[in-house]
Amino acid sequence: MIRNRAIGFFETQFDKQIRTGALALNPFETLALPFLRGQVLELGCGLGNMSLEAARRGCSVLALDGCANAVSHIAESAQAERLSVEAQTADLATYRITGKFDAIAAIGLLMFFPRDRALEILEDIMSHVRPGGCAILNVLIEGTTYLDMFEPNHYYLFGRTELQEKFADWNVLLSQYREFEAPGGKLKSFVTLVARQSGNDIT
Repeated sequence: MIRNRAIGFFETQFDKQIRTGALALNPFETLALPFLRGQVLELGCGLGNMSLEAARRGCSVLALDGCANAVSHIAESAQAERLSVEAQTADLATYRITGKFDAIAAIGLLMFFPRDRALEILEDIMSHVRPGGCAILNVLIEGTTYLDMFEPNHYYLFGRTELQEKFADWNVLLSQYREFEAPGGKLKSFVTLVARQSGNDIT
């Protein structure tokens, strides 16, 4: 799995969020939610806040994450509310998508892999979105100076326009750049992109 520092970093964070009930959507999930339709795959779903909310709005969701505590939380929440969410622990360092989806989201995930694997996952996402469906991505980009959650030499900061260039043949519905202050006077710089595959076969 993205074992190493990233898994430990997020498992600790998720334990705290579960204990305190801090389960609100983050700004990127709030931005992404309106684009989720039909059958949805969320890679690196964390505590599943977006997956659960998408299911409340009628989506059928496959939610995958490397943190077992997050997946257990999602499964329990989905069962309690009788939501159409299948939560699975997955080794996202090797996972390959099977089947097609109306929306595939990876919020804050791809940068936790070396460049080759990050781009491989991106290509996998692009090839498994149904015609008329959406790819929804959020990544840290060059200019980010807060790197505490990364394993040394095991991450990739995207170029500021790299996602847009990758989706040049798609209909880009949203492209947003945001910066946030981080501990130690450092910065997190993000790009969020939503792109629609050509066609109109969305369920």
